[in-house]
Amino acid sequence: MSVARDDIINEIKKVYDPEIPVNIWDLGLIYDIIINKDSIVVEMTFTSPTCPMMEDILEQVKTNIETVSDGTPVKINLVWEPAWDISRMSESARIELDLTEQGW
Repeated sequence: MSVARDDIINEIKKVYDPEIPVNIWDLGLIYDIIINKDSIVVEMTFTSPTCPMMEDILEQVKTNIETVSDGTPVKINLVWEPAWDISRMSESARIELDLTEQGW
């Protein structure tokens, strides 16, 4: 059985930064999901390199994806390029955080 990208995304959507009431998928923190025969690789970032919850969030992403990985190893790559900015957020996330175009 192969791992479905939608299942991975659904698990990522369960992860929140405790300081922000929007999941990390809609925040635009996930840059890429690469599903190979022998691994699942997620490239992600944070809004700030000084996020105090970084390690916890990285571990939660990995753990959540492992629940649907069918035993395929999961690797999370933390990247800083390109730098995250508000344009990566989904429209629903911008509305939730009151960051509509007039507000940013």
